[in-house]
Amino acid sequence: MVKPDRRHRWFYPHSLSIICGGILILWICLYTVSNPASHLGSFFGNAIADWSGVVVMLLATKYLYEKGSAESRRLPKTALRPALEICRDHSLSIFLIVTGIGWVVLFAHMDTESRWGQVVGNIVSEWTQIFGVVLFTKRFIERHSKESTR
Repeated sequence: MVKPDRRHRWFYPHSLSIICGGILILWICLYTVSNPASHLGSFFGNAIADWSGVVVMLLATKYLYEKGSAESRRLPKTALRPALEICRDHSLSIFLIVTGIGWVVLFAHMDTESRWGQVVGNIVSEWTQIFGVVLFTKRFIERHSKESTR
């Protein structure tokens, strides 16, 4: 009996996103039932922000594009209207700006000392870091980095 090639199953090609998303869900569940004032609860809250950044970087760089960024996937040249081409060429930045504004607005309307206020504040920080990395990889390189070779 021949075993099916594991690369052709649905899970394997998406396994990194699924596992990281599962870890993010685990941190959210653990934070929900923990005492946020404890060391462990504080850790879970920070982990939510960090792992949400990981999941966003995995999914956003998989489906979105930023022209000139070494971190972004390459797109084939297609003839688009100029406005659509700009949107396509900067879809990653547009996504991060729009969702980042959403996080900032949410944070501005929260009590920063509340259970979720600190977590959302950390997510805002994570979003700014991600956006910074996207912008920086357009102009700067890191020696011996596979992504920085052009």
